[in-house]
Amino acid sequence: MLGVIVNFATVVVGGTVGTLIKGGLKEKYSVLINQGLALCVILIGVMGALKTENTLLMIISVVIGAVIGTLIGIEEAVDRLGNAAQKRLKKGGFADGFVSATLLFSVGSMAVVGSLNAGMGDSGTLLAKSALDGVSSVIIAANFGIGTAFAAVPMTIYQGLIALLSGLIKPYLSDAALIEMNAIGSLLILGIGLNMLKMTKIKVANLLPAMFVPCVYYPLAGFLGLL
Repeated sequence: MLGVIVNFATVVVGGTVGTLIKGGLKEKYSVLINQGLALCVILIGVMGALKTENTLLMIISVVIGAVIGTLIGIEEAVDRLGNAAQKRLKKGGFADGFVSATLLFSVGSMAVVGSLNAGMGDSGTLLAKSALDGVSSVIIAANFGIGTAFAAVPMTIYQGLIALLSGLIKPYLSDAALIEMNAIGSLLILGIGLNMLKMTKIKVANLLPAMFVPCVYYPLAGFLGLL
């Protein structure tokens, strides 16, 4: 739960600092900082993805995940919530800052993948997200006040529950399945980093189901005697 706790702390501190400065962080600084953090996210994604021991399974998982995610429309649902947050930000006020920050920090692939990985013992993704959220909370709070810091509470509950559920299923997964789930999750993190740099427009949320394909593959392959 280290990543979940650190993420909570960065949003609280960032929201408090932003409320105190009330002037807003100059765009040239926030843009460059976010670009630097995006490079760190890409590095985390590459390092994790390279740990795969079954490249073919990763490819198959991504294809299956893309089909399932597109059919469900995960990315579209996330976009709707993101648009709602942007509308709130234009209004301002404690409630609007709270709701907007909650949506921005809790909704998205990085929150889900990071929490899943954290529950399995890897907090790297959530720690990177913590840095991003810390910068964002300063910017939002500088405009809309202390409501931003309070968004840390629902975000922590949301991410903590995902991490807890992930930790509960971990004992029932083989080491091979865990390795591939983390590798696929890291591949998605790489996509997020590229999107942050505006190099691509990958619908990462629609690829989230890919992480769960190894959970099905390894028990099935073992039952059929393919392992």
